[in-house]
Amino acid sequence: MKSAPHGPWKKSSYSNGSQSCVEVADSFPGTVPVRDSKDPHGPALVFDTTAWTSFITGIKAGDFPG
Repeated sequence: MKSAPHGPWKKSSYSNGSQSCVEVADSFPGTVPVRDSKDPHGPALVFDTTAWTSFITGIKAGDFPG
């Protein structure tokens, strides 16, 4: 596992001001760091861009029912 990078972090546009959201940092070429917005000093998961793109595509397609 890679160490957690540091910002700049962006909160999901779907959060609507909610505290229960994820944040991503896009300043790391080839990777997408993701963290819990409620725990900004906590750990981050780091995905390669291909895996992250597949995950987001699956969400948009409804592959992960809620």
